[in-house]
Amino acid sequence: MKVVVLTGAGISAESGLKTFRDSNGLWEEYNVEEVASYNGWVRNPGLVMEFYNKRRSQLSGVQPNAAHTALALLENKFDVHIITQNVDDLHERAGSTTITHLHGELTKVRSLKYPELIYSIGYKDIKLGDLCEKGEQLRPHIVWFGEAVPLIEYAAQIVEQADILLIIGTSLQVYPAAGLIHYASRKCKVYLIDPQAENYYGNSNIVIMKEKAGIAVPPLVKELMEKH
Repeated sequence: MKVVVLTGAGISAESGLKTFRDSNGLWEEYNVEEVASYNGWVRNPGLVMEFYNKRRSQLSGVQPNAAHTALALLENKFDVHIITQNVDDLHERAGSTTITHLHGELTKVRSLKYPELIYSIGYKDIKLGDLCEKGEQLRPHIVWFGEAVPLIEYAAQIVEQADILLIIGTSLQVYPAAGLIHYASRKCKVYLIDPQAENYYGNSNIVIMKEKAGIAVPPLVKELMEKH
């Protein structure tokens, strides 16, 4: 049985990572447009580097929470694929093994001119003058606002295969990821877990759980593993 999990900012927020969703356009004192868009990079690449260096440092000091850990346990019984909008590595650190990062990864950088050249850097800083093997500047391996989401079609194919779809920590407001629910088959059982979740009428086979991930996910995982 295939379980597909779509996670958003809410699950990471419970580990202590701040999100821009609730911050009125400011993200840890930074204007989102200035640090999370290609235009912002062109205007002030040093500021963008500083922002992501701080986020990487912050990530190194937090831990996966109960929801991350519970999702990893699902692999003991199901074929599990996590699709995350988050750029952190908390799913990996919790023990999940099959993860698609729609919006990139904070612990990686890529060449500005050769995007196929991607490097893992962990929680280290990067700075202007750090170059790829072909001599081009490195940039954060992040999908910025206005850029295409290259893995969205692959993610849609994964959702189509789901027997169970868990949507956690997202209120389905940010596209294109929010549209992935429409790829679930009619037979797919869908659980939407988020404190801001609204009644969703696009799928009659859906359970709405207006709870934080850390509260709702562990008992749900236990129930699914006992039931199937």
